[in-house]
Amino acid sequence: MTRVLVPLAILEGESVSPGLTALLEPVDVTVLGYHELPEQTPPDQARVQYEDRATDALEDLVETFRVGGSEADHRLVFTHDREQTIDRIATETRADAYTIPGASGQIERVLVTLTGDVAVDRICSFVGDLVGPREIGVTLFLATKDEASGRELLETAAETLSAREIDVKTELAVDRPPFEALLEAGVDHDAIVVGERAPSLRSLLFGEEAERIAVESVAPVLVVRNVDSDETATADGSADEDV
Repeated sequence: MTRVLVPLAILEGESVSPGLTALLEPVDVTVLGYHELPEQTPPDQARVQYEDRATDALEDLVETFRVGGSEADHRLVFTHDREQTIDRIATETRADAYTIPGASGQIERVLVTLTGDVAVDRICSFVGDLVGPREIGVTLFLATKDEASGRELLETAAETLSAREIDVKTELAVDRPPFEALLEAGVDHDAIVVGERAPSLRSLLFGEEAERIAVESVAPVLVVRNVDSDETATADGSADEDV
Protein backbone atom coordinates (compact mmCIF):
# COMPACT_ATOMS: atom_id res chain seq x y z
CA MET A 1 0.00 0.00 0.00
CA THR A 2 1.21 3.50 -0.80
CA ARG A 3 2.30 5.40 2.30
CA VAL A 4 2.82 9.14 2.81
CA LEU A 5 4.78 10.67 5.68
CA VAL A 6 3.34 13.93 7.03
CA PRO A 7 6.04 15.70 9.11
CA LEU A 8 4.72 18.44 11.39
CA ALA A 9 6.32 20.71 13.99
CA ILE A 10 3.70 19.49 16.38
CA LEU A 11 4.32 21.77 19.36
CA GLU A 12 4.35 24.83 17.11
CA GLY A 13 0.77 24.18 16.05
CA GLU A 14 1.61 23.07 12.52
CA SER A 15 -1.31 21.18 11.06
CA VAL A 16 -2.82 19.87 7.81
CA SER A 17 -5.33 21.65 5.58
CA PRO A 18 -8.69 20.00 4.81
CA GLY A 19 -7.71 19.79 1.15
CA LEU A 20 -4.54 17.81 1.87
CA THR A 21 -6.40 15.52 4.27
CA ALA A 22 -8.93 14.74 1.53
CA LEU A 23 -6.21 14.27 -1.10
CA LEU A 24 -4.49 11.63 1.05
CA GLU A 25 -7.66 9.58 1.65
CA PRO A 26 -6.69 6.66 -0.67
CA VAL A 27 -3.22 6.14 0.89
CA ASP A 28 -1.81 5.12 4.26
CA VAL A 29 -0.53 8.02 6.35
CA THR A 30 2.08 8.31 9.08
CA VAL A 31 1.94 11.63 10.89
CA LEU A 32 5.41 12.45 12.21
CA GLY A 33 5.20 14.93 15.05
CA TYR A 34 8.65 16.30 15.71
CA HIS A 35 10.00 18.91 18.07
CA GLU A 36 13.43 20.30 17.31
CA LEU A 37 15.48 20.90 20.45
CA PRO A 38 18.34 23.26 21.26
CA GLU A 39 21.64 21.40 21.20
CA GLN A 40 22.02 21.52 24.96
CA THR A 41 18.55 20.09 25.74
CA PRO A 42 18.45 16.30 26.29
CA PRO A 43 15.60 14.60 24.38
CA ASP A 44 14.47 12.67 27.46
CA GLN A 45 14.02 15.95 29.33
CA ALA A 46 11.81 17.29 26.53
CA ARG A 47 9.82 14.07 26.50
CA VAL A 48 8.95 14.46 30.19
CA GLN A 49 7.87 18.05 29.64
CA TYR A 50 6.01 17.84 26.31
CA GLU A 51 5.04 14.24 25.56
CA ASP A 52 1.41 14.37 26.73
CA ARG A 53 0.57 17.60 24.89
CA ALA A 54 2.26 16.48 21.68
CA THR A 55 0.63 13.04 21.78
CA ASP A 56 -2.84 14.54 22.24
CA ALA A 57 -2.31 16.77 19.20
CA LEU A 58 -1.05 13.84 17.11
CA GLU A 59 -3.96 11.62 18.06
CA ASP A 60 -6.41 14.33 17.00
CA LEU A 61 -4.69 14.63 13.62
CA VAL A 62 -4.60 10.88 13.09
CA GLU A 63 -8.31 10.65 13.84
CA THR A 64 -8.96 13.31 11.19
CA PHE A 65 -7.22 11.17 8.58
CA ARG A 66 -9.07 8.04 9.72
CA VAL A 67 -12.45 9.75 9.47
CA GLY A 68 -11.58 10.60 5.87
CA GLY A 69 -10.81 6.97 5.09
CA SER A 70 -7.02 6.77 5.43
CA GLU A 71 -5.24 4.11 7.43
CA ALA A 72 -3.23 6.37 9.74
CA ASP A 73 -0.73 6.15 12.59
CA HIS A 74 1.71 8.51 14.24
CA ARG A 75 5.27 8.83 15.51
CA LEU A 76 6.57 11.41 17.97
CA VAL A 77 10.24 12.37 18.01
CA PHE A 78 12.23 14.91 20.02
CA THR A 79 15.31 15.68 17.99
CA HIS A 80 18.32 17.92 17.47
CA ASP A 81 18.21 17.38 13.68
CA ARG A 82 14.82 17.44 11.95
CA GLU A 83 16.23 16.61 8.51
CA GLN A 84 17.93 13.47 9.77
CA THR A 85 14.80 12.53 11.69
CA ILE A 86 12.49 12.83 8.70
CA ASP A 87 14.85 10.84 6.50
CA ARG A 88 15.13 8.14 9.16
CA ILE A 89 11.42 7.80 9.88
CA ALA A 90 10.59 7.76 6.17
CA THR A 91 13.01 4.89 5.69
CA GLU A 92 11.67 2.99 8.69
CA THR A 93 8.05 3.38 7.58
CA ARG A 94 8.90 2.79 3.90
CA ALA A 95 7.07 5.97 2.97
CA ASP A 96 6.66 6.61 -0.74
CA ALA A 97 6.43 10.38 -0.31
CA TYR A 98 6.69 13.27 2.14
CA THR A 99 4.42 16.27 2.42
CA ILE A 100 5.14 19.95 2.90
CA PRO A 101 1.83 21.22 4.31
CA GLY A 102 0.20 24.17 2.63
CA ALA A 103 -3.14 25.92 2.72
CA SER A 104 -5.71 24.28 0.48
CA GLY A 105 -9.44 23.82 0.27
CA GLN A 106 -10.94 21.34 -2.18
CA ILE A 107 -8.26 19.97 -4.50
CA GLU A 108 -9.44 19.85 -8.09
CA ARG A 109 -6.17 19.78 -10.06
CA VAL A 110 -2.66 18.63 -9.16
CA LEU A 111 0.52 19.81 -10.87
CA VAL A 112 3.09 17.02 -11.31
CA THR A 113 6.56 18.12 -12.37
CA LEU A 114 8.82 15.66 -14.18
CA THR A 115 11.69 18.11 -14.58
CA GLY A 116 15.23 17.11 -13.64
CA ASP A 117 16.89 13.96 -12.39
CA VAL A 118 13.77 12.31 -10.98
CA ALA A 119 12.24 8.83 -11.18
CA VAL A 120 9.41 9.44 -13.66
CA ASP A 121 7.95 5.93 -13.38
CA ARG A 122 7.82 6.15 -9.58
CA ILE A 123 6.17 9.56 -9.73
CA CYS A 124 3.51 8.36 -12.17
CA SER A 125 2.83 5.25 -10.08
CA PHE A 126 2.46 7.36 -6.95
CA VAL A 127 0.14 9.86 -8.64
CA GLY A 128 -1.96 7.02 -10.02
CA ASP A 129 -2.42 5.58 -6.51
CA LEU A 130 -3.06 9.01 -5.01
CA VAL A 131 -5.60 10.31 -7.50
CA GLY A 132 -7.17 7.10 -8.82
CA PRO A 133 -10.63 7.41 -10.36
CA ARG A 134 -11.55 10.51 -8.37
CA GLU A 135 -12.56 13.73 -10.10
CA ILE A 136 -9.15 15.31 -9.65
CA GLY A 137 -7.29 16.45 -12.73
CA VAL A 138 -3.54 16.13 -13.24
CA THR A 139 -1.23 18.40 -15.19
CA LEU A 140 2.13 16.88 -16.11
CA PHE A 141 4.76 19.60 -16.32
CA LEU A 142 8.25 19.48 -17.81
CA ALA A 143 10.84 22.20 -18.35
CA THR A 144 13.50 21.24 -20.88
CA LYS A 145 15.80 22.47 -23.63
CA ASP A 146 14.98 19.48 -25.86
CA GLU A 147 11.43 19.96 -27.09
CA ALA A 148 11.15 16.68 -29.00
CA SER A 149 12.29 14.40 -26.18
CA GLY A 150 10.31 16.46 -23.69
CA ARG A 151 7.06 15.96 -25.59
CA GLU A 152 7.77 12.25 -25.90
CA LEU A 153 8.35 11.91 -22.14
CA LEU A 154 5.16 13.82 -21.34
CA GLU A 155 3.09 11.79 -23.79
CA THR A 156 4.35 8.49 -22.38
CA ALA A 157 3.64 9.58 -18.81
CA ALA A 158 0.20 10.90 -19.80
CA GLU A 159 -0.70 7.56 -21.40
CA THR A 160 0.25 5.77 -18.17
CA LEU A 161 -2.09 7.93 -16.09
CA SER A 162 -4.88 8.00 -18.68
CA ALA A 163 -4.93 4.20 -18.55
CA ARG A 164 -5.95 4.60 -14.89
CA GLU A 165 -8.89 6.82 -15.90
CA ILE A 166 -7.22 10.02 -14.76
CA ASP A 167 -7.92 13.32 -16.52
CA VAL A 168 -4.45 14.35 -17.73
CA LYS A 169 -3.12 17.49 -19.37
CA THR A 170 0.48 18.26 -20.27
CA GLU A 171 2.49 21.47 -20.15
CA LEU A 172 5.94 21.83 -21.70
CA ALA A 173 8.25 24.78 -20.97
CA VAL A 174 11.09 25.03 -23.51
CA ASP A 175 14.22 27.11 -22.92
CA ARG A 176 12.80 28.75 -19.80
CA PRO A 177 14.25 28.79 -16.27
CA PRO A 178 12.81 25.51 -14.90
CA PHE A 179 12.04 26.66 -11.41
CA GLU A 180 10.43 29.93 -12.43
CA ALA A 181 8.34 28.08 -15.03
CA LEU A 182 7.20 25.63 -12.35
CA LEU A 183 6.13 28.41 -10.00
CA GLU A 184 4.17 30.06 -12.80
CA ALA A 185 2.42 26.79 -13.68
CA GLY A 186 1.65 26.09 -10.02
CA VAL A 187 -0.53 29.17 -9.64
CA ASP A 188 -3.53 27.43 -11.22
CA HIS A 189 -3.20 24.21 -9.20
CA ASP A 190 -4.27 23.12 -5.72
CA ALA A 191 -1.33 20.81 -4.92
CA ILE A 192 2.10 20.08 -6.40
CA VAL A 193 3.91 16.75 -6.73
CA VAL A 194 7.68 16.78 -7.23
CA GLY A 195 10.34 14.08 -7.33
CA GLU A 196 13.09 13.81 -4.78
CA ARG A 197 16.49 14.45 -6.27
CA ALA A 198 19.21 11.87 -5.70
CA PRO A 199 20.71 11.12 -3.28
CA SER A 200 18.43 12.75 -0.68
CA LEU A 201 15.34 14.87 -0.41
CA ARG A 202 17.09 17.36 1.86
CA SER A 203 18.12 19.75 -0.92
CA LEU A 204 14.47 19.96 -1.97
CA LEU A 205 12.47 19.58 1.23
CA PHE A 206 14.60 21.91 3.33
CA GLY A 207 16.21 24.05 0.66
CA GLU A 208 15.33 27.37 -0.83
CA GLU A 209 13.42 25.84 -3.74
CA ALA A 210 10.92 23.94 -1.58
CA GLU A 211 10.32 26.97 0.61
CA ARG A 212 9.66 29.09 -2.46
CA ILE A 213 7.27 26.50 -3.88
CA ALA A 214 5.36 26.28 -0.61
CA VAL A 215 5.30 30.04 -0.04
CA GLU A 216 4.65 31.26 -3.56
CA SER A 217 2.15 28.59 -4.58
CA VAL A 218 0.58 28.36 -1.09
CA ALA A 219 -0.35 24.80 -2.07
CA PRO A 220 0.63 21.55 -0.36
CA VAL A 221 3.74 19.94 -1.89
CA LEU A 222 4.25 16.17 -2.04
CA VAL A 223 7.80 14.92 -2.56
CA VAL A 224 8.05 11.43 -4.09
CA ARG A 225 11.06 9.74 -2.53
CA ASN A 226 14.07 8.39 -4.39
CA VAL A 227 13.68 5.10 -2.54
CA ASP A 228 16.27 3.06 -4.45
CA SER A 229 19.12 5.19 -3.10
CA ASP A 230 17.55 6.19 0.19
CA GLU A 231 16.61 2.74 1.51
CA THR A 232 20.24 1.64 1.38
CA ALA A 233 21.42 4.55 3.52
CA THR A 234 21.96 4.12 7.25
CA ALA A 235 20.60 6.93 9.39
CA ASP A 236 22.13 7.72 12.76
CA GLY A 237 19.27 8.14 15.21
CA SER A 238 21.45 9.22 18.12
CA ALA A 239 20.06 12.77 18.02
CA ASP A 240 16.48 11.54 18.48
CA GLU A 241 14.25 10.15 21.14
CA ASP A 242 11.21 8.37 19.72
CA VAL A 243 8.01 8.10 21.70
